[in-house]
Amino acid sequence: MSPIRRILVAVKDPWARSLPAIEKASQLARTLGARVQLFHALSNPLYIDVAEFQGVTLSKLEHGEYARAAARLEVLAKRLDRAGVRVEPTVEWDFPPHEAVIRAARRFAADLIVADSHATRHHLAWALRFTDFELLRLAPVPVLLVKTRETYDHPCILAAVDPSHAYSKPLKLDREILSCAAQITRALQGSLHAVFAYNPLPAAALEPGLALAGVTDTIATETQARAKKALAHVLNGAAIPESRRHLVPQHPIDAIERTAAAVGSNIVVMGAISRSGLKRLVLGNTAERVFDDLPCDVLVVKPKRFASRVPRARRGPQLVTLPVLEPVM
Repeated sequence: MSPIRRILVAVKDPWARSLPAIEKASQLARTLGARVQLFHALSNPLYIDVAEFQGVTLSKLEHGEYARAAARLEVLAKRLDRAGVRVEPTVEWDFPPHEAVIRAARRFAADLIVADSHATRHHLAWALRFTDFELLRLAPVPVLLVKTRETYDHPCILAAVDPSHAYSKPLKLDREILSCAAQITRALQGSLHAVFAYNPLPAAALEPGLALAGVTDTIATETQARAKKALAHVLNGAAIPESRRHLVPQHPIDAIERTAAAVGSNIVVMGAISRSGLKRLVLGNTAERVFDDLPCDVLVVKPKRFASRVPRARRGPQLVTLPVLEPVM
């Protein structure tokens, strides 16, 4: 992964009482010497009928909303500036929010996007349309979704790798995950762990009679040895001691959650992506199902040559007219 030199912070609610994404991005920026852009997308619709009722032009209504948000971001930017962070505040009319963030990240040439996670549980992973997941799916750079308020203090970073490539991950994605995790770990003076979840028994080993013959024990031992060798190969050159290498004979969903809890992880670094039958870029099922249950921040990394399909042109304000209600007869 390239060095992180520019960080875009997606500020969802500039007036929120707590803005942990800004605080954590500031931490990273100070140690990495990175520039920060505070970005807020004005994505709420402007109602033409309301403007007419209030006796103002749409242009005036649009400018008023913009000026209010820009002034607030200036206040937030000054706080970072006093902390020694090079920062620029940016407000734009654009929608939907995840596309606006990605467009802004492109223009800023961001190496990392940091955003507060919406406090919403997702129950239909295959049909998600929430901003968080759309941002994770479509952003061309790593995205750090902040789920906790506490700033980092020598954090524990857990990199979830899959050297067996059993879950449709590109061959080089593990290297990107480890490179990104290592860079964040060094910046925050944390400790880096790695977890590899593997299937201890192939389907063929579950055939009737094999267990009685003691074959399954032999297969499990051999599978573990191969998994250990694969993990050692992918971690070759990584500064991760044996005590921080976690080889877990479970499904990744269970293994990642349990390992993160066991080591007290502050950030879990995961990879995307796979393709759905609709030829649409999606997060893997593992990432989608793990995300809600993890009590810590999540950093999602894409393959090196990932190209986002988000249109480059800004949409501007979303203009809406109120529906005309027919009288009830």
